[in-house]
Amino acid sequence: MSAELPEGLADDPFAYRITKSGVVHVSRAGRTVTVVRGAEASRLEGRLGRDEVEDQQLLARVTGNYKRGNERR
Repeated sequence: MSAELPEGLADDPFAYRITKSGVVHVSRAGRTVTVVRGAEASRLEGRLGRDEVEDQQLLARVTGNYKRGNERR
């Protein structure tokens, strides 16, 4: 049983593209947000593609665009 995407990710999800050289390009709304290379890209590539919700959470973490739990409301 999979959890649902948070509202912000459901409305505007991250997308990714993996090049032949193993570079991961992460984008949102058609614009590249970050590019991951090297060992971090290899680890990320191994974890992507299993579950949409988990993928979105991983991509949000890689970009630094995620809640840490300490934000004020």
